[in-house]
Formats: sequence, structure tokens, C-alpha cells
Amino acid sequence: MASMETLAPESPADRAHAAPSLTDRLFSSALGALDLAGVYLGDRLGLYRALTDTGPATARELASRAGIDARYAREWLEQQAVTGILEADTLNGETRFSLPEAHRPALVEPESLEGIAPLARMVAAAIGRLPELVDAYRSGAGVGWERYGADMREGQASFNRPAFTHLLASEWLAGIPDVDARLRAAPPALVVDVACGEGWSTIALAKAYPNARVIGVDLDGPSIEAARRHAAEQAVPSVEFRHADAASLEERAEVAIIIEAVHDMSNPVDVLASVRRGLAPGAPLIVVDERVAETFSAPGDDIERFMYGWSITTCLPDGRSRSPSAATGTVMRPATLRRYAEEAGFRSVEVLPIENDFFRFYRLST
Repeated sequence: MASMETLAPESPADRAHAAPSLTDRLFSSALGALDLAGVYLGDRLGLYRALTDTGPATARELASRAGIDARYAREWLEQQAVTGILEADTLNGETRFSLPEAHRPALVEPESLEGIAPLARMVAAAIGRLPELVDAYRSGAGVGWERYGADMREGQASFNRPAFTHLLASEWLAGIPDVDARLRAAPPALVVDVACGEGWSTIALAKAYPNARVIGVDLDGPSIEAARRHAAEQAVPSVEFRHADAASLEERAEVAIIIEAVHDMSNPVDVLASVRRGLAPGAPLIVVDERVAETFSAPGDDIERFMYGWSITTCLPDGRSRSPSAATGTVMRPATLRRYAEEAGFRSVEVLPIENDFFRFYRLST
């Protein structure tokens, strides 16, 4: 039988000073995961957009606008209001739901630096592969990028789009004065965006540097198809996308850039060596990758937790899906990139003094 001390209720002061238990923490994580599920539905079904474009709606009105079932609409609207994403206003027994103005940048503005909705697609794609990951962890095999589907591919592209649109040229490359000047000058410089994905970085380069010739290359066919579509929609006909690897380029680039991709590569040294051979004399390779800690320590901060989460679910399994594999994972520390660069024949690696919460910037010189 429990003692009276065990059964005695905690006072508010006791609860305020008690450290959250692991159970409390994981319960909060579950709430967050379910919030992301709601955001996924609202984003994929166009529900936030319907509330933004046409204004507040009842469940039946939203169902009509978005082409979904009214009963599901009501449950989703109520969940979103209960969790504080939507606001609910009841008058004469009828409840209308609205998306607060302050929440719109996060959910419906594709170029906002506050945009977070695409992250829900990425998380859904990663969690959807968990049964395959169980098998991969046992066998040592991998789970290739293509297995994560459109939600991962499009989610990552959309998640990075605002930073590429607003920061890539104006802050990141502007922080490398000689590179920025060469891309603005005549005669046109050739810049190659290696592993360009759906091309938002390449498009941003072409817009910012109209004097430059910009080529994006990627081995993923659906990504290149999407990149070409995005360029057409953005009216940037000068940019060129190729379904190819870096070694296939016959032209000599005066600047090459690889954004958030080296850590995913099964053979990073070979890819870096191919890029080096394709550079004009003295031309730099700019690598943008995750701003993880210099060395492992535990517990880590939120950025470290975030990056390890992607590593165990996505990046390491993808890197191991081809053989041989360096098995780098998302948490590629500076010493690892330096080693890869040296083995690829680069003379030096400089960590650039460009501030960003998520990315670290490297200049690889020949």
C-alpha cells in the first residue's frame, strides 16, 4: 500500500520547481508531432490558403471552398482552434474559424523567412519510412532519397526557398566580396550549383547576378523537372538545369556552390574532386552545410537535436543507400569536411565569417 506521503498532492510550488520528467517531455513532443500532422493536412489540402484568400469560414463553407468532406473540415478546424493555430468566433450558435494575420507568414507565404509549413511535409515523409528504417538498421543497408517521395523532395525545397530567395546573394555571397564582385562583372562568369535540388538556389543566383551564366545540376530527375518548372513560373529563362553529375560539365566554372548536400553524398570525396577538376584556375568552391557543433557533446542544443533527428531518419540512410558509402550523416562537423576536401585535392578550407543559425559556410580553394 502506498504511504500517505506518496499520495499527498504536490503543491503548486513543488510542481513549479520540479524538473520535467522524460514522460512529460515526450508527451509534449507527441503534441508537437500531432500539431505538425494538422499543419500537414492544412497545407496539402489548401485549407489555410482557403481561409486566407476568402476569409473566415464555417466547417461547411471551408469544405465547399477546399473540396473536402464537411465532417472532416469541422474536426480539423476545431483541432486547429484548440491548439491555438486558428481563431474561433461563435455567434448565434454558428462558429466561424479564421487564420490570424500573425500566423500567415508561417503557413501561407511561400517566400517568408518565417515559413514553417513545409517542415510538416518533411517530417511526415521521414516518419513514413520508419518501418523500412527498422530493417535498414538491422541489415546496415540504406533507404534512398527517392523512397521518401514528393513530400520530402518538395518539402525540403520549399523549406529552403525563403533563405535562398532573401539571403543567398544579399547576405551569404555578399559576405564573400571577391565572389560577389566576379558574379556581377563582365564578361559573364559561369557559376555551377551542384546538387541544386528543385532549383530555388539556382534561380536566386540567376536573379541576383544577371551578368552571370548559371547552371544547376542534380542527379534526381524529378527535382530537375521541378526546377525547370519553377524557373518558367518565375520568368527566369536564362538559368539552365541539367539532369547530370558535376563530372559531366565540360565548361570550367569560375564559382561552384554546393548547398546542404555534401553530408548526403555516398562518395563526397569523389564528388568534390570532380567539382575541383571543373573549376577554372583559382576559382573557389563554396560549401554551405549544417552549423553543427565543432565536436560531439551531450546533451546538445536544439540545433544539434534537430540535425541528429534528420540524420537518424533521412540523411544517413540515404547516404548508405549506395555503395561504397562514406556514411557521413547530417552531423558533418568541420573537421570531417576538411578531411574530405584535402582528400579531394583542395589546397585549403576556410570557415567563412557569415552568420546563420542553421548553416556554416566554407570556402574550398585549389
